[in-house]
Amino acid sequence: MSLFKARDWWSTTLGEKEEFDQGCLCVADVDNSGQDKIIVGSYMGYLRIFHPHPVKPGDDMQAEDLLLEVQLQEPILQVEVGKFVSGTEGLHLAVLHCRKLCVYAVSGTQGNVEHGNQYQIKLMYEHNLQRTACNMTYGPFGGVKGRDLICIQSMDGMLMLFEQESYAFGRFLPGFLLPGPLTYSSRTDSFITVSSCRQVESYKYQVLVFATDAEARQETVQKKLSSGKRLAVDWVLNIGEQALDICIVSFNQAVSSVFVLGERNLFCLKDNGQLRFMKKLDYSPSCFLPYCSVKEGTINTLVGNHSNVLNIYQDVTLKWAAQLSHVPVSVKVANIQNLKGVIVTLSENGHLQCSYLGTDPSFFQAPRIESKEVNYEEFNAEMKELQKIIREAMKTQDILPQSEKRRDLIVTAEVSPDLDAESVCTCIKRNSKPF
Repeated sequence: MSLFKARDWWSTTLGEKEEFDQGCLCVADVDNSGQDKIIVGSYMGYLRIFHPHPVKPGDDMQAEDLLLEVQLQEPILQVEVGKFVSGTEGLHLAVLHCRKLCVYAVSGTQGNVEHGNQYQIKLMYEHNLQRTACNMTYGPFGGVKGRDLICIQSMDGMLMLFEQESYAFGRFLPGFLLPGPLTYSSRTDSFITVSSCRQVESYKYQVLVFATDAEARQETVQKKLSSGKRLAVDWVLNIGEQALDICIVSFNQAVSSVFVLGERNLFCLKDNGQLRFMKKLDYSPSCFLPYCSVKEGTINTLVGNHSNVLNIYQDVTLKWAAQLSHVPVSVKVANIQNLKGVIVTLSENGHLQCSYLGTDPSFFQAPRIESKEVNYEEFNAEMKELQKIIREAMKTQDILPQSEKRRDLIVTAEVSPDLDAESVCTCIKRNSKPF
């Protein structure tokens, strides 16, 4: 039993031949019941919501752990939970498809039988997208209170902003080539992404509002819209590598920071783009998640890699390393069944696992050795016999057996009768010499 191993608390395998990625996992109180749920979407269009219960090692999950499973007919790129519906501060589920954004309300009905509660989703509103989506982020854009707005990044570099049920505006990122990870910082009211130039870029929300409308580039009829300001970047930091993910950290006991997971390094930036610290990784990371630390002024970070290992850092110091049974593409921290700090990981082929860090005691006990009385007379007799064999072996001087001793060399000379007289005399003379 390995000591440094993530302890399996609950696990399951989702579907068959389904694919998952970074944005397919979300942990939140999606049904507003006060308990965290695990929401998973797949590229095959399946949406699943779980509320795990602890099981014994080796047992399968219980049927009531799966609260909801529905197929939405379109690939699910990302799932998020926030205040997306106007008129209420309740949490709703936002599902991003390639060409559509859907917001659902998840609710449960008290069951009358032993099968438990019944859960269903209700479509609140949807937005048909004119461009193919890549990812999205949400937050109180512009400092709004009691609601969350959504920003979707398209594959061609356009930021599409939605004020809940209505479309607000769209802006093109300057110098865009390929989409990168996108997040929103409520502290600075700005969007942060990593461009194809391997630079971390920050754009203020107010700058996006007053910049040139995205549609003005293609609509020559509305030339008056092109009179707006050009979209300018707030700050830029060159990290020299492509980023896998970005996360904003804002805890009471820690400084607000921007974490960027690169292909070979972990970066921590200040709100103004200055580098706080940097950790060089000696492995290929797959996902990460900064979370609150018990030590004031520090931040803990979970970093998964392609070697099935989950590393836990306190700033730049490695505190723990746990072996996983799969390569995680997304990692979250949840509070499930009054158990705080459950680590939820998802692999690209649908292995969903809830685990915890620590060590379990080993229940292995060494077998008892049968004790028996020592017979010293037998030991003395056996020892005398062995000593006798050793003495006889030391007296023998011959190393090799008698059959393998070296014999004298015997040479026999034969003269052919067909030689002439001169050759016979020469041969006899040569063979007559002593050896």
